[in-house]
Amino acid sequence: MRRSTIHELLDELHDTCEIVVRHWRPGCELHDAWRAAQDEALDAYAAWAASPGRTAYAVYVAAADRADAAADAYAAAVRPLSAAPAG
Repeated sequence: MRRSTIHELLDELHDTCEIVVRHWRPGCELHDAWRAAQDEALDAYAAWAASPGRTAYAVYVAAADRADAAADAYAAAVRPLSAAPAG
């Protein structure tokens, strides 16, 4: 299958705005999403280290970017709670 055909098929999919994570706990969604993304990044790094190459590196960088974005979202949600004045 050609790459352009795959992109066309993916463009036709409806985005459900759902996140799939390995482990989920009610009330901890952002933490769990970050943890899952970080686990994927660690797995991708291990795969790249075991079998170096351009594709494995690209997979690792993409996974690390997702982990960074998830960490940013989690930090932004937690920051207002920790920034509240004591008293």
